[in-house]
Amino acid sequence: MLKYQEEKRKMQAEAQNSFLQAVFETQESERKRLSVDLHDSVGQVLSAIKLNLHRIDKLSGNVENASTLLASTRKLTDECIQEIRNIIHNVLPTVLIDFGLTDGLKDLCNYVQQNTGMQVNYSQNLNGERFKPEIEITLYRMVQELFGNAIKHAKATEIHISLTKEAELICLNFKDNGIGFNKDAIIHGFGLKNLQSRSQLIKADIKTNSVAGKGTQTTITLNINNLDN
Repeated sequence: MLKYQEEKRKMQAEAQNSFLQAVFETQESERKRLSVDLHDSVGQVLSAIKLNLHRIDKLSGNVENASTLLASTRKLTDECIQEIRNIIHNVLPTVLIDFGLTDGLKDLCNYVQQNTGMQVNYSQNLNGERFKPEIEITLYRMVQELFGNAIKHAKATEIHISLTKEAELICLNFKDNGIGFNKDAIIHGFGLKNLQSRSQLIKADIKTNSVAGKGTQTTITLNINNLDN
C-alpha cells in the first residue's frame, strides 16, 4: 500500500512538472512570436510614418500650422516607437537570448535603474557562462517578478542583486531596502506564488525572508545537473 502511494505521488509530481514545462514553453513561444510581430510589422510601419512626416515637412514650406502639426505627430510617433521597444524588451530581451544570463541581468538592472531612479547594484562571477535556455529564461523572469514586487509593493529605493556559481550550484540573491511584509499574512497576488511556480520549472529552491520596515531578501538556488534527472 505504501509503495503504491509513493508511486502515485511520484507520478503526480512528474505530471505536474510536465504540465508546468509545457506552460513555460508555450508562454515563451508566444512571447517570441509577439516580439517578432511587433518588430516586423508595427515598428517598421511607425518608422515609415516618421520618415514620411519628415519628407512632408520639407515639402510643406514654412506654413506655421503645418509645421506645428507635423512636429506634434513626430513626437507622438517617437513615443509610440519607444513604447514598442519597451514591450519588446520585456517580452523577449534580446541581450538575454544572444549573450546569456549574466549580460541579460546586467541589461535589466540598467533598464530598471534608468526608468525608475532606483539604485540597482549587480554583481556576478559567471563571466559569461551559458546555461540551458530554461534556466536562463526562468531566472530572468523571476528577477523581473522580484523587480515588479520591489517597485509596486515594497517602495524600495535600493536593490542589491548577486549571481554566483560554485561548482554546479547557482545562487541568485535579490535584496531590497523596502517596507518589507509579514509573509504569513501576505496575499497570494503579491507574486510569491508565481515565483514558486517558476522555481519548480527548474527544480530550484527559493527562500524569502522579510521583516516589516526592514526590506526583503529572496535567495534562489539550483543545481544545474538536476534538470537532467
